[in-house]
Amino acid sequence: MGRKVTLAVATLNQWALDFEGNMSRIMESILEAREMGATYRTGPELEVTGYSCEDHFHESDTYLHAWEILLEIMMSPHCQNMLIDVGMPVQHRNVAYNCRVVFHNKRILLIRPKLVMCDDGNYRETRWFSSWTKERQTEEYYLPRMISAATGQHTVPIGDAVIATRDTCLGYEICEELWNPRSTHIDMSLSGVEIMVNSSGSYMQLRKAYITTDLIRNASYKAGGAYLFSNLRGCDGQRVYFNGCSAIALNGHVVARGKQFALEDVEVTTATVDLEDIRSYRVAMRSRCTVAASTPTYPRVNVDFALSHALDLNIPPSAPLEWVYHSAEEEIALGPACWLWDYLRRSGQGGFFLPLSGGVDSSSTAIIVHSMCRLVVKSVMLGDIQVLHDIRKILADPDFTPDNPAALCNRLLVTCYMGSENSSKETRQRATSLANQIGSYHLEINIDGAVSALLAIFNTVTGMKPLFKTQGGCPRQNLALQNIQARTRMVLSYLFAQLMLWVRNRPGGLLVLGSANVDEALRGYMTKYDCSSADINPIGGISKTDLKRFLLYAKDKFNLPIISDIVTAPPTAELEPLQNGALAQTDEEDMGMTYNELSEFGRLRKQNYCGPYSMFCKLVSMWKDSCTPREISDKVKHFFRCYAINRHKMTVLTPSYHAESYSPDDNRFDHRPFLYRANWSWQFKCIDEELERITCPITAPPSSGDDYGSAKSGHSPSSGRRATSGADKCSSPLFFSETTAGTTAGMSSGGSAHQLNNHVNHHGHESLKLTKSHSSGGYSKMHSSVMGKIKDRTGVPV
Repeated sequence: MGRKVTLAVATLNQWALDFEGNMSRIMESILEAREMGATYRTGPELEVTGYSCEDHFHESDTYLHAWEILLEIMMSPHCQNMLIDVGMPVQHRNVAYNCRVVFHNKRILLIRPKLVMCDDGNYRETRWFSSWTKERQTEEYYLPRMISAATGQHTVPIGDAVIATRDTCLGYEICEELWNPRSTHIDMSLSGVEIMVNSSGSYMQLRKAYITTDLIRNASYKAGGAYLFSNLRGCDGQRVYFNGCSAIALNGHVVARGKQFALEDVEVTTATVDLEDIRSYRVAMRSRCTVAASTPTYPRVNVDFALSHALDLNIPPSAPLEWVYHSAEEEIALGPACWLWDYLRRSGQGGFFLPLSGGVDSSSTAIIVHSMCRLVVKSVMLGDIQVLHDIRKILADPDFTPDNPAALCNRLLVTCYMGSENSSKETRQRATSLANQIGSYHLEINIDGAVSALLAIFNTVTGMKPLFKTQGGCPRQNLALQNIQARTRMVLSYLFAQLMLWVRNRPGGLLVLGSANVDEALRGYMTKYDCSSADINPIGGISKTDLKRFLLYAKDKFNLPIISDIVTAPPTAELEPLQNGALAQTDEEDMGMTYNELSEFGRLRKQNYCGPYSMFCKLVSMWKDSCTPREISDKVKHFFRCYAINRHKMTVLTPSYHAESYSPDDNRFDHRPFLYRANWSWQFKCIDEELERITCPITAPPSSGDDYGSAKSGHSPSSGRRATSGADKCSSPLFFSETTAGTTAGMSSGGSAHQLNNHVNHHGHESLKLTKSHSSGGYSKMHSSVMGKIKDRTGVPV
């Protein structure tokens, strides 16, 4: 006995507001699902409009066009005798909902709104949509007149309901509902739903692919049944790359899955499931059956249609498979490359321009473009007509067929080494060698003439000539001379990007690629409006440590031997004069911290939500084997000063591929101020007090009662603070009091709760004692010396 159904999940590379293109891809997925024998097809979240429409979801046009597209799809003869649902926004009673619309044979069955919105990470769904809060309830939805005219329907149920066919029952979750602690698939399964469907818009982050897989697998394991997960893929107009990985799980096992990284616009994944396997699995779970017997039911929308066929004995069910995850290095090689491909083909530009310095960051960017070229060639060789059409359009060559990644890279990527008198021959050689090995069209220019011309203007106006620090100049002069070089490179980058295709007798222009990593953005270690300012940045969400690992992976994977020299070379901006032909400047020395330390600061600041004090407390135990508490205190303070002073740079940060959950991108992901009080006076004072407590532990007081006597007289030998009067207490923003023998000792306004230490007095009673702080949190000599190491802006303490 068997009741086998073939189910299809679609992975689509949609584009926000590209209604015609989105409809075409939806129709293609339906056709592919039908050809693969599926009787049911689902797709990703908001597939009709594209997920990233954002404030366009406030426009009535968006809802109108979504209904027009739905009507076109429903009326297609290719959609008959098949149960289908699509994702689109719907307005009901002047409230906007993120919905699945289920239809069969030109008739809408159910509009199922999303129950739980997502507002973390890059998501801001409650800005545009509301949650459906009426559990297991439906209402009448009055259909648009165009739908009524074509279908004869005037109303349809909208709400929290399920679909009942002749042979099974289907229920819906939408994206965040799977992640929510109170996922509805449990209640649906207890109510008899056998096929649970999730349409999603889940984006990629490094090392996170396993999370979705575990959730899908566990949902079907604990509840029993089939779980269908359909996800978007690609760049639909934002900084994120949607993850793909559509999958089907059955009773705790993944039986079908789609690719995580690919250039195909449409990928359909199917699985054949025996419904009797679901039933026997559930019946054997006796505790589940006990709960299910008393579970409230869902409203059911009945459809006179069976997903299974009467003669299905010869159809084999899908077997469990092993999910193999990409390493982080592979994710860096593939994710940003796919994102770049989507951006390039949809931007109307003819390729990329990259200032190539021969360092880790710019080399990583160049290799990611090379990886993109390899993916394009592979897809064309596998017969992907859409990719071939796109590359011919980009190159304005209708007869071109790519067959070699290096040759394609030569046509798509222009690299340029922008040297100066401060550049070393080693970096020039590394840049040239890498360009030759990946195949880019490479240029070498010298920017000294442009820099000298700009400085001559300044000298003419002011009569003064700035000098580097090694020449006797002050930090402000030294910084200004570095910044003018960096900004000159940015101006030249855009000049060459706009004209290089003209030089090569091709139409169009080039996209300027940035190459600042996520750590440098967090620390602000870049000049505002220098060559980190670009059109897009594929590595802007990736740390320096991950980029080094990626380069070592690419060295063997792509056969690029020059990478060994690039990885081992000390990172340097090469903006200060050489000394005897050798480097006198390195990034880590300039920053005052290592890249490994910077990565840790970034994770604690964003992922662990640490301010200065809690970051110090965590690092004391984490770094106890390599740093003293005082060294950690200095490092944390230095980081937060630099972060505060440079946060303004995030407002003009080049749009970057989102890859790390500690990204400082303030556009949507990291909502924090860009103007801070940079001395963090209260926070740093708390660190100082905690540091003193750690390094100078208080011993038990002598039995003579000296401390008791000191408290009585208003003095404490350990704190060095005077007792305050009642008036002092009233003027203090915070005070604590302790009554000892009828005398009150208070804390001045400079005090803090962290100054209070518990100890046992000679009578055995717990008392509070104040400790002395050596620093007010202001700028000491060590603090102010940092100012010269902050690229782009000098200033005074505030």
